Amino acid sequence: MTTAIHAIPAPLPQTTDTRIAAYLLVEYLEQLGVEVVFGLCGHTIIGMLDALGRSRIRYVSTRHEQIAAHAADGYARASGKPGVLLTHLGPGLTNAATGVANAALDSIPMVVIAGDVQSYYYGRHPHQEVNLHQDADQFQIYRPFCKRVYRVDRAGDLPRIIERAFHLAQTGRPGPVLVDVPMDVFSADLPVDAFNKMPAEVARPTIDRMTAERIVAALAAAERAVLYAGGGVLSARASGELTTLAEALELPVAHTLMGKGVLHEHHPLLLGQSGFWGTPIANQKLREADLILAIGTRLAEANSSSWDPRFTFTIPPTRLIHVDADVAEIGRNFPTELGAVADAKLALTALIEAARGLPSRRNESLREEITRGRRAFADNWSAQYASDQYPMRPERILNELRRAVPEDGYIVTDVGWNKNGVGQQFPITVPGTFITPSGLATMGFGPAAALGVKLAQPERSVVALIGDGAFGSNPSVVATAMEQGIGVVWLVMDNAAFGTIAGLTKMHYGWEFGCLFEREGEPYRTDFAQIAQGYGADAVFIRAADELGPALDQALASGRPTVIQAPMENVPTPTPGHWDINCVYRKGS
Repeated sequence: MTTAIHAIPAPLPQTTDTRIAAYLLVEYLEQLGVEVVFGLCGHTIIGMLDALGRSRIRYVSTRHEQIAAHAADGYARASGKPGVLLTHLGPGLTNAATGVANAALDSIPMVVIAGDVQSYYYGRHPHQEVNLHQDADQFQIYRPFCKRVYRVDRAGDLPRIIERAFHLAQTGRPGPVLVDVPMDVFSADLPVDAFNKMPAEVARPTIDRMTAERIVAALAAAERAVLYAGGGVLSARASGELTTLAEALELPVAHTLMGKGVLHEHHPLLLGQSGFWGTPIANQKLREADLILAIGTRLAEANSSSWDPRFTFTIPPTRLIHVDADVAEIGRNFPTELGAVADAKLALTALIEAARGLPSRRNESLREEITRGRRAFADNWSAQYASDQYPMRPERILNELRRAVPEDGYIVTDVGWNKNGVGQQFPITVPGTFITPSGLATMGFGPAAALGVKLAQPERSVVALIGDGAFGSNPSVVATAMEQGIGVVWLVMDNAAFGTIAGLTKMHYGWEFGCLFEREGEPYRTDFAQIAQGYGADAVFIRAADELGPALDQALASGRPTVIQAPMENVPTPTPGHWDINCVYRKGS
């Protein structure tokens, strides 16, 4: 295990010169490499807005704080740098909470700078303050999901706290950090050299040679070992190392939803996604494995078929070796033979070195079995790829999208058929190009996160594949895209419903009460294309299945914000695994 390397800065000369804190803070953000800040105005952050407006940093103003938080999340995922969110107190902070929590559960680095009431008004309940249980306690709202929550009680503490926030957001298991700043602190005077410390360079943890050799020996001796990859492999940019190890030891590879793309979609060792919305061959091979090496995953419920041993994992008797950046995840959900707290890329590199020189283990019968298993499952919907049905089949929508988007283009999903169907059925061949909300599974993530992804990767195509429920929750993302010149394409899979929940309700209770969009008993579809045109964006309402492909081609070629609305049949995504909620519902008389 490596240790942290702390750079010790040389003593700086003292000065009596001062400047206003907000301007010093923004200059410090520039030194940290911050290029984009997402937010929404409010009276507590006007000082910061003036400083940002005079800086090199791009400020992206949204029409809702949840949009700003999701956009910062998407930016972090696509750039590899922390997303930065600036928000007002009270309703600004509460509106952003869902987006920040989503980033937390998916281990996305983010720094949230929130304005607060004047420090000298603590306890008097000034305008918009949240303080029902404790004076000046709005920051407590974020405690359950932030890595650390800071309140700046003295202006002199601001430089240290901001440095710590960026350090903590990126180290260990990444996640959000909140810095709550009273508005008078933004306007306070600080020495011009107050922000004199940069976050320390930290060597990421790895595994030692003996541990690597022990793991490789166990994998080599196992008869039915499986390599199981999560989102931590992608965030560590370690898909190449994962592929090398899988090929060296001839290990079949299954993945979580967040891990989709860790192996090229057509690699002969790829089993696919596990769990409730997984593939039968992935669940089978994991269930029958005698040893699983899990890397960069928390073995969460949906990916593990609610930990029911009949469906995905049988641990024990299957032995588990678990490598993750967060020690709290080791042994949380399954008995673990060996846990290693390590960065996925460095751990895989050590394992590759330990496997060097082993004889070739290429297993043609295994590869053929995987190919047959994947093909047999895909045959269930392959006829739908070219279906002319209207409203469209979701499989036809996915097929047209894959044909139109370049391989290195980004697919940003929301929740429902788009997330589950893409995870299960959509080919991803370039690692990191699949962006989805997993842990919190937040409706409304996809339309907004796509903004941040496009800002991080302006030369790449970005398509938000979303449902009508998600897009209808906050279509003002289009306004932000128009103002900022962000050429995102939103493809709305419109089934006139909260489709996944409608399907569950229908299955257990025989109807879809509370889940459908209806007017006078008929499906009610909002014309999102017309709304988008009202914002000034390009838009297409698909009226026949064969119109979708040309519409996508034109939208991607234009580089303009474009909404494409495709009416779709609400059919369930296949569910080869298990979800415990289906054992809970009871129907009364």
